[in-house]
Amino acid sequence: MNIPEVIRAIQTALGVDVDGYAGPATWQAVYDRIVPDAHPAITTSDKVDDRSEKVIATLLSEVQSYARALVTKASADGITIKVISGLRTYDEQNDLYAQGRTKPGKIVTNARGGYSNHNFGIAFDVGVFEGSQYIDESPKYKAVGAIGMDLGLEWGGNRKTIQDEPHFQLRPNWAGDLSEGDMLAELRSRKESGEGAYA
Repeated sequence: MNIPEVIRAIQTALGVDVDGYAGPATWQAVYDRIVPDAHPAITTSDKVDDRSEKVIATLLSEVQSYARALVTKASADGITIKVISGLRTYDEQNDLYAQGRTKPGKIVTNARGGYSNHNFGIAFDVGVFEGSQYIDESPKYKAVGAIGMDLGLEWGGNRKTIQDEPHFQLRPNWAGDLSEGDMLAELRSRKESGEGAYA
């Protein structure tokens, strides 16, 4: 039995994005089909806090349910997170890259415009909060990283160069065996041609 093939067939029948991976959107569709009258308290399609929702709205639709699921699952584990950064234009990325180099502040990225997954709507950053206070560093980021990886997201805490514990991204299926650099080159090409990141 070819599991990804089976998942693709199920996704086609349910009318969700067909990618061969049973992520939150697929499981939600399966749940809705099997238990149509149930109303769970929290689902991956439920809205989260307003601040997160504003950022989630900037992400590609394929990524949005993952971001909501991460916020929801972290909350179930007693960790409050909010999605604090999503899509960035090339100019916004270049401005961030200048920080700590030609502008005041500490260096927070090594990626210029077009060389960050944020530029394509497939990546987002979270912040840990205690009450209304944002916590810049906390062991809770590692716990959130584990939750995100369990959902099928790539976690910036696993990077070999600059570890970025607040960072998560949803790698397209076509990029499964590609290096990060090759994936970004293809994403730039797709953006220029108007082809979708997950097409």
